[in-house]
Amino acid sequence: PDSPRAIAKEIVATLQQAGFAAFWVGGCVRDFLLGREPQDFDIATDAKPEQVEGLFRKTIPVGRKFGVMIVVEGGQQFQVATFRAEADYQDGRRPEKIIFANAEADASRRDFTVNGLFYDPLTKKIHDWVGGEKDLRAKIIRTIGAPAERFGEDHLRLLRAVRFAAWLDFEIEPETFAAIQALAPKIKLISAERVRDELIKLFAPPPGAPASCRHFSGEFPQSAGKMPALPEAARGLVLLRDSGLLEHVLPELTATIACEQSPDFHPEGSVFNHIGLMLEKMPAGADESLPWAVLLHDIAKPVTAERDATTGKIHFYGHEKVGADMAEDILQRLKFPNKQTEEIVEAVRHHMQFKDVKQMRKATLRRLLMRETFPLELELHRLDCLGSFGDLEHFNFLVEQAEQLKHQPEIRPPLLTGNDLIALGLRPGREIGVLLAEIRELQLADELKNPAAAKAWVKNKLA
Repeated sequence: PDSPRAIAKEIVATLQQAGFAAFWVGGCVRDFLLGREPQDFDIATDAKPEQVEGLFRKTIPVGRKFGVMIVVEGGQQFQVATFRAEADYQDGRRPEKIIFANAEADASRRDFTVNGLFYDPLTKKIHDWVGGEKDLRAKIIRTIGAPAERFGEDHLRLLRAVRFAAWLDFEIEPETFAAIQALAPKIKLISAERVRDELIKLFAPPPGAPASCRHFSGEFPQSAGKMPALPEAARGLVLLRDSGLLEHVLPELTATIACEQSPDFHPEGSVFNHIGLMLEKMPAGADESLPWAVLLHDIAKPVTAERDATTGKIHFYGHEKVGADMAEDILQRLKFPNKQTEEIVEAVRHHMQFKDVKQMRKATLRRLLMRETFPLELELHRLDCLGSFGDLEHFNFLVEQAEQLKHQPEIRPPLLTGNDLIALGLRPGREIGVLLAEIRELQLADELKNPAAAKAWVKNKLA
């Protein structure tokens, strides 16, 4: 009874019992008809905002002048919007004129036909004024009306078309796709925050979206709307490239398309192919930073590429360090939160260390295992392997070492602090830091196992 679907149905019932028309609209209808459980239920009605307020105990006027209210029921929020028509878009985002209208006009103002369906959950009747049912069956993303007009109203729809095609495994209708290619530079007029949010959704499909069981290995061919069968995130990357949007939202990634790699290490070919294959292998429900670590871990290869004149092999010396700086610039440009930026940058900076884990000293290896970002780095390494030769020897070794470390909790906290050293007779200063670093190194190497042994070592050192 408290499921979002049940509550959304009750909201429609309350509005209809009060004499108003009311329907589920948009993405929830699309997902419902596709057999997916909708994550959000939006409701459209001819009731005005003040009438919606009067019918429900708790409402939030998030966009009263646009006819948009939030109804809070069962601790959950549902958008209830008055049927409206829009006109006079001036900034590629917002309409200057809003007119309350009927359901058919409201459907006609929406972006894509598959998002323009209305559904009455009481009578179980679909209302389709835009041809959305036909396009759902044909698996097509098509604008409602002229593509140039729809994209001109809100330039973010250029990215949304790519996201829906990737999420749903649909094709983009040729005229719509051609308009995206022609208007792609317009995406630069949209705020970094809105572009970021759309890209986050593109590379991390929503909960409930079924993972594709079809895989495509090898080169990702150029397409004109027709797409190879790929899991959502990989398909999204290819569509960004083919639509021309990639060079405007993530221009640094465009350089990876023609960046070849030595087949000794990367039989998959270009850096772009490598990234695409990693996205293909990315598990559902992955850490929110993982797609971005994947996208950016080799971002500096094009600018560090060198070909050995003797062997012909291609090298990318220091690309992880240059890449960390580039990744930080990109994430800051897209207004990512500082903490998330830091963890992604750390994963990029350290990703080349993983090839040497079996040769590391015990203390060095344990420091790697105890890094706060280690879980993200480990999963990035796994995908890095699967996106090339597929050898998981180092990954399995690290999993085993991490499991062993779980059973040695005494290693995690340092044996001594600066105050302990002062109590032993040292004066505050640089020497304390040097000694603490030495003690920590010996602790991680299992040469000092408890505070008493560490204190004895210090006393001996001082003597």
